[in-house]
Amino acid sequence: MNILDKIVADKRKEVDLKKSLIPVPQLEGSVLMERTSVSLATVLRKSGSGIIAEHKRRSPSKSVINQNLNLQDVAMGYADAGVCGMSVLTDGKYFGGSLDDLVLARAAVNIPLLRKEFIIDEYQIVEAKAYGADVILLIAAILSKDEIKQYSELAKSLGLDVLLEVHNEEELHKSIMPSLDMLGVNNRNLKTFEVSLETSKSLSTQIPDDFVKVSESGISSVEAIQDLMTYGYQGFLIGENFMKTDDPGANAKLFIDELNK
Repeated sequence: MNILDKIVADKRKEVDLKKSLIPVPQLEGSVLMERTSVSLATVLRKSGSGIIAEHKRRSPSKSVINQNLNLQDVAMGYADAGVCGMSVLTDGKYFGGSLDDLVLARAAVNIPLLRKEFIIDEYQIVEAKAYGADVILLIAAILSKDEIKQYSELAKSLGLDVLLEVHNEEELHKSIMPSLDMLGVNNRNLKTFEVSLETSKSLSTQIPDDFVKVSESGISSVEAIQDLMTYGYQGFLIGENFMKTDDPGANAKLFIDELNK
């Protein structure tokens, strides 16, 4: 069993438990259900930098990245730096995140928030909206084509953007459908955790231009982004690079200023 299989097995148990504690009608009563979402895809299309900055305390590949920072300080720092959006990890067991992180980030900033989660049930999509997300992540490696369609259409009906993440050609071909806004290529192999930007480059020509192309993981330099831009990428998800510092917002600002030179 690889790490992704483990995460998904645990996630199924977690979601079953949550459904019994907080039923969907209760989620639908959240005041944030009425909020108009901000489209990350629209922001990325107009941006010169395309940075989506992540809040991540730890990960299975790196263990602890940074446990000491106040989430709202990080969110405000990122917003001040001019990022296009913020990715908030809400998985507890493997990444040290929670839905509270999403609510706190939402209270602090009005930039688009991506709920970074292993979504395996429609419940989590309603949950994302109820806790203040603007965007959900769907991972092709753990979903069937029918699930991708069902989940992305539900997200669109709630006014959420959909970022679909792929790792290879096979996942990309099963995933392309009109209910997606962004196609993300994860440069990290979720089974081995090895990272290569060649993954983004080799898949770029196969992503139709109707979708905003996003490159995820392993991006640590301005040069890497400039290179990926030539392949048509407009969004760049950066987590560890900022989070491993004492001031992610200040580091994101330096990075974006350098990129915009």
